[in-house]
Amino acid sequence: MKLALGLALMSLPAALAAQEPVKSEAVAQDAAAITYTAPENWAASAQGPVTVYTAPEGTLRVAVVQVGAAADASAATARAWSLYNPQAEREVRLVTAGAPGDGWDERVNTSYETSPNERAVAAATALRQAGEWVVLITEGSELVANKRTAAISLVGQSIRPAGYRPESFAGQTANRLTPERVQLLRDFVAQSAETLEVPGVAIALIDGGEVVWQGGYGVRALGRDAPVDEHTKFMIASNTKGMATLLLSALADEGKLRWEQPVTDLYPEFRLGSDATTRSTLVRHLVCACTGLPRKDYAFILADSGAPASDTFRQLAQSEPTSDFGELYQYNNLMASAAGYLGGALAYPDMELGAAFDEAMKTRIFDPLGMTDTTFDFAVGESGNWARPHGYDIDGEVTLLSNRFNHLITPHRPAGGAWSTAADMAKYVQLELSKGLSPEGERVVSEANLTERRKRGVPIGENAWYGMGLMERQVADVSVVTHGGTLQGYHSNFYLLPEAGVGAVILVNSDAGASMLGPFLRRLLEVVYDGKPEATQEIAVAAARLEKQAEAKRASLTVPGDPEVLAGLASLYEHPEIGSIRVTRDDGIYSMKAGFVEGPIATRANTDGSVSLVTAGPGLISVEAVVGDLDGRRTLTVRDNQHEYVYTEVR
Repeated sequence: MKLALGLALMSLPAALAAQEPVKSEAVAQDAAAITYTAPENWAASAQGPVTVYTAPEGTLRVAVVQVGAAADASAATARAWSLYNPQAEREVRLVTAGAPGDGWDERVNTSYETSPNERAVAAATALRQAGEWVVLITEGSELVANKRTAAISLVGQSIRPAGYRPESFAGQTANRLTPERVQLLRDFVAQSAETLEVPGVAIALIDGGEVVWQGGYGVRALGRDAPVDEHTKFMIASNTKGMATLLLSALADEGKLRWEQPVTDLYPEFRLGSDATTRSTLVRHLVCACTGLPRKDYAFILADSGAPASDTFRQLAQSEPTSDFGELYQYNNLMASAAGYLGGALAYPDMELGAAFDEAMKTRIFDPLGMTDTTFDFAVGESGNWARPHGYDIDGEVTLLSNRFNHLITPHRPAGGAWSTAADMAKYVQLELSKGLSPEGERVVSEANLTERRKRGVPIGENAWYGMGLMERQVADVSVVTHGGTLQGYHSNFYLLPEAGVGAVILVNSDAGASMLGPFLRRLLEVVYDGKPEATQEIAVAAARLEKQAEAKRASLTVPGDPEVLAGLASLYEHPEIGSIRVTRDDGIYSMKAGFVEGPIATRANTDGSVSLVTAGPGLISVEAVVGDLDGRRTLTVRDNQHEYVYTEVR
């Protein structure tokens, strides 16, 4: 199947060329009374049933197309493209169903083929209410799309059909988590894990300041009988961030820092790009995801092992924000890492940065809360009662993974390197719910400095904001304070419902388990507020989506890789700042090692005629490198969020 979308992505249909900027986020309403929130400072134009919003950079567009009646989602999507840009042409990569909701009876997502060199995004979402369709089209620069994810999400999350009245829990009395209601949540977790083939899950439920249930479902590792329980250790990834900002709160109580204080007052070695940017960086900027610094994860994913904690500051010195402070949500692990290490340096100035952070977290946070199983030590984490990571192999089967990849976080561990358990995380949630008290009632941190982390900062979508290592969402008019964590084979989340006095923790040991986290929150809200039953259907839709994604990935690759392409590779490529990519051949099988990613090589033929090497080992994270040459030397080019890394052969 092909639809219209030319390779000249930066051109705009002539009928839509005259545009006016949207001065502020505002609810837009078209002739059919479809409403949505328009992104701030994007140029807007309308022509008949098509309204287009163009990002300030001019190279990314979101179109809202009122299609009306159509035979099905495919016909509606095709019609939307013809109305938006009749000259278009692009091959469909994947079509998946989304869960109905927000007034829509049907939701179908389509992604399109793009080549890595093109650095483009092309996607459509078709929404049906009764017999009428609306289609959202996103197309243009991948770099700008990665930079402006919050604005794209805002339009997609806020669109509603005519006459829809959103669900609201405002003013409702929350149900208590009685044993019967706890069982509803436990049953949901067990059934969801079975549907998604997640080997193990641990949860904890808190109500009225007390842990009302904690425990596990399933096993720590496929093929073994050891069960998951509340004391099973998982990597909690970016949920470490909220704990690291809690350390900063404790240090603020001690008078060692102020949120509005320049970082260089406290740590003179700190540098972020230019002198002006460095001087402007305050303590809160390290953890607000609002400084305009894009993700730079490949800089440590592809790095050779053994970097010290100070590498965080080396990399930040070489980075410059791509938007103004406070302008956009851009998530960056290095800034959060710097925040934690700043805390360690203030607490123990005579110790090495990493050791100082570890000790500060132990003495200021973990010990006072009784989090005895929470650690940054991989030797401890990977011993005794611990959950092994799992992910999909190339054929879409769930398999046990090595945990080697996740060791990459060690030099930057304040951003995501903690191991913890459901029981320990429950104590952290109790502290958050009590606004600074330990489960035993002892004051660990002041309410003022604890809740400072929750203040709404930069928007990240509809009714959602990033604070400092924490997020807040308004769901059906009630507040949810939360954060998630992702590493290979590990996903986690915790949720606070402050108005209800309820909290929850969920930890999973499989990449497929990431699809449980949102529905788990939905089920929690259904149980606490008698919400509409939607969570179970969300799980079923997620399972079907994961299966189709795995099939599409496998179909796009040649496994083993194209022999002619593989035979033409050099054995070693180097990047002057990142490290090396090594290509080996053993018993006729070609493999690639790039930093912490390694595996057999598959190849992909791209739409522009180029060829990519793709590591085909199991797990969520792979490396795609485009084969090329530069000045007569063979190259491999790897790209991430907003960066490009060109590796050149070593002769």
